[in-house]
Amino acid sequence: MKLSGNTVLITGGASGIGFEMAKVFLARNNKVIITSRNLKKLEKAKKELGDITIIQSDVSNYDSIKALHQRISNDFPEMNILINNAGIMFTINLQDHNLSAKELTDEIDVNLKGLIWMNDIFIPLLKKNKNAATVSVSSGLAFIPLPITPIYCAAKAGVHSYTVSLRIQLRNTDVKVFELAPPATDTDLIAKFDPEDMKGTKPMSTETMVANFMKGFEKDKYEICVGQAAQLKFMSRFLPKVIMKVLSASVSNMHNKK
Repeated sequence: MKLSGNTVLITGGASGIGFEMAKVFLARNNKVIITSRNLKKLEKAKKELGDITIIQSDVSNYDSIKALHQRISNDFPEMNILINNAGIMFTINLQDHNLSAKELTDEIDVNLKGLIWMNDIFIPLLKKNKNAATVSVSSGLAFIPLPITPIYCAAKAGVHSYTVSLRIQLRNTDVKVFELAPPATDTDLIAKFDPEDMKGTKPMSTETMVANFMKGFEKDKYEICVGQAAQLKFMSRFLPKVIMKVLSASVSNMHNKK
């Protein structure tokens, strides 16, 4: 992939990994558009980053995505890179049955359905442009679950599977299909976790994570597993019982809080 002269759309770009991606793509002479549901976060990102376009949009709302597509098609018809980064993550006790139906599946709506909808609506535009790519941000937990975050892990496993199929189905086009599987990364997503649940895990900085992504992206490495995400993938295949025992330890802590 050519890393300059692109027009890049990043969902969930107002903070965390998406924000760092926006910063790096800007520094490499690209046009950058970021979206978020949170307008205040978008405005703060705009102040910090400067020359970016911000658009309030919700990937879990199909009509919101269609409106976003209309805006991009009108204002940025040359858009050639889509980074599906928007995501949410919650700890959920599956023995506590007090969540509403919506609360129980919010992570599916944002992390999986939203990504599928974004690709379905934007891929026809990507097909018209050179150096085109779509990026799915999954997780090391796509390969083996962290049981205290069961819906998140299920959604990210779905993202991985879907992305493999999408890559094969688009192989007769010029649109490249990438998957980025980050490790635990120092973002708001994990800041709310109990330190006991994070024992033995040292979150990677967003700067290091995105630098690794950019290296793989430039080299057309279609599955980019960074740091511990690569280890999780390896262990899920060759030492599944060992890694599952490690990842399951925090369930006791969850149940003790009940």
